[in-house]
Amino acid sequence: MFKKILVAVDGSKNSLLALEKAIELQKLDEDCEMLLLCVYKHHSLFEVSLSMVRPSDIQIPDQALAEFATSVVEHAKEHAKQCGGQRIKGFVKNGRPSKAIVKFAQTKEVDLIVMGAHGTHSDINSFLLGSVSQRVSGQAPCPTLIV
Repeated sequence: MFKKILVAVDGSKNSLLALEKAIELQKLDEDCEMLLLCVYKHHSLFEVSLSMVRPSDIQIPDQALAEFATSVVEHAKEHAKQCGGQRIKGFVKNGRPSKAIVKFAQTKEVDLIVMGAHGTHSDINSFLLGSVSQRVSGQAPCPTLIV
């Protein structure tokens, strides 16, 4: 059925539900590989300087965000293994989440993208479907399952 499934994870409950659904699909084909991807957004010094919290030594928080994203992927890998997932690889990328997910899917030639309807952030503009999942589903090079 599917040979490569990309699961976008962000640590939210919805992304873990999406992961569980992807594992169900992976179990249909023993050769199916699962790729977990967490994307963090790069923050410029300008964006950091606008923060309400201003440390005395302003630094770009990319390293902390990359470490957090790595921990999200590791947690998702463990969860997937506990649910019976196999052939799992984890990846961390930076950039705008929707663009990074679509580009990663193209580069890795995935057959299916699975992601939660809402991630860790949602706003009034994404009442029915998260803005990232909306953009990914509209630009993806393959089918997208939104859980």
